[in-house]
Amino acid sequence: MHEHPQISRQRFLSVTVLNAVITLAEIIGGLMAGSLALLSDAVHNLTDTLSIVLGYVASRISTRPENQYQTYGYRRAEILAALLNAIILVIVVIGLLYEAIVRFAHPEPINGPLMLTVAIIGLIANIVSLFLLHAGVNHSLNLKATYLHILGDTLSSVAVIIGALVVTLTQVTWVDPALTILVALLIAKETLPVIKQASLILMQTGPKVDYDQITKDLTALPGVNHIHHLHAWMLDEHTTAISLHINCTNQELSQIEPLYQQIETILKTKYHFNHVTIQAECHRGEAESLIANEIDHFEH
Repeated sequence: MHEHPQISRQRFLSVTVLNAVITLAEIIGGLMAGSLALLSDAVHNLTDTLSIVLGYVASRISTRPENQYQTYGYRRAEILAALLNAIILVIVVIGLLYEAIVRFAHPEPINGPLMLTVAIIGLIANIVSLFLLHAGVNHSLNLKATYLHILGDTLSSVAVIIGALVVTLTQVTWVDPALTILVALLIAKETLPVIKQASLILMQTGPKVDYDQITKDLTALPGVNHIHHLHAWMLDEHTTAISLHINCTNQELSQIEPLYQQIETILKTKYHFNHVTIQAECHRGEAESLIANEIDHFEH
């Protein structure tokens, strides 16, 4: 596996081991110190460990070549993993908010020094994990979702450290659930955009390009009279595809091929489509709009 945009198997393994160790330490420390923030962070770390494993498996699956059943390959395995990881994070956020509200209503004594020690260990491990994952975070939605898990844990560790200092110095225990709520909201803020983007890709949403301008560019080519039945979609966050029908003058196939090449060049260089499919027609579809309504076709 390449370091860019993917990260190595060894780094995934290192991050997984680090998170497993952090989880165990925070569960023990949280129970001994009576800290909700530590226990919440432990649960968060546990989901992170699972998400890292899931993300790694998905990244490996996504590199499989195309075949007769998956003609576009397995790129969306990472999108599915990113969506699942983000949904898990939302569930964790809801759980954290609930437990924090309960702790507000029923405060418990907290061992500040022990809470502080465990939180510092967790922070150091999370910083190391962030460093290991950072190489490909801007090039993979799946890796970004995993990275956000670790970033959320890092913020949690910082919050727990602050809370531990306040509890140790002032014995004000409500800081513990208050910081838990703050971290939960920060995690939610970073997670919702991942859910939105992954959902749009899985719904085969088209990339944001000017389709009217595409029509103008292509019909300006000699021999192209009309464009219709256009479909565009995202295979993943980096790969886009487009298919369209063109009405052109009646001519031999050997004359059509140069026209195909012109259209493909425009769509790839100006509009950044990776995969282009063109169907030439003489008069069929001349009355159809650019975006065909498939539902109407099926109903009739």
